[in-house]
Amino acid sequence: MQKAKIIVDSREVFSGIPEWLSMKADVEIKQLPVGDYILSEKIAAERKRAEDFIDSLIKKRIFEQVRRLKEAYEKPILIIEDEGLFSRNVDSRAIYGAIACLLTDYEIPVVRTRDAFETASLLYAIAAREQFRKKRVPALRGDKPSMNLKERQQFIVEGLPNVSAVLAKRLLSHFGSVKNIFNASVKELQKVEGIGKKKAAAIVEVIEAEWED
Repeated sequence: MQKAKIIVDSREVFSGIPEWLSMKADVEIKQLPVGDYILSEKIAAERKRAEDFIDSLIKKRIFEQVRRLKEAYEKPILIIEDEGLFSRNVDSRAIYGAIACLLTDYEIPVVRTRDAFETASLLYAIAAREQFRKKRVPALRGDKPSMNLKERQQFIVEGLPNVSAVLAKRLLSHFGSVKNIFNASVKELQKVEGIGKKKAAAIVEVIEAEWED
């Protein structure tokens, strides 16, 4: 049976989405220059959990990210995942205004999903339609932006299990360096807001597990 191919950014590995996708699709993990999921030569998707979307809005990064995505792909998509979009102390008018700007000024579809499974289902449906009906294969596009030291540190920490951009910053602020995070125990990791025993154990397991060829 022919499978759709989906190229996934390496930071998405622990989101649970690649695992769902691999049940139906041929998943290739890469460090992508733009976007999180490449679905065809024309379509790429940027996925943000609601908390990360708010953080990128506050830091004014979201518009630069979607601008680069739109420059690289003809039909970019922004997916906002989970129900926490209005859970932080941010004026709802600012959130709606940002989404309105993305929809009208940038002409980028904004899709809300409830969880990783719903996101994976949507991504697969788009990839299958593009590749089987439109005969458009995934293609890597966009120049890799240069990252400063802080951005590289955050990028590394975001690769840990269930660590969002917000949580990566909390970890770096608490421990002071990537090395200290990697040397932290389960008990020490739990001192950071948003990290429970299960998440801390998953982080330590990835760091300490031996590599198997």
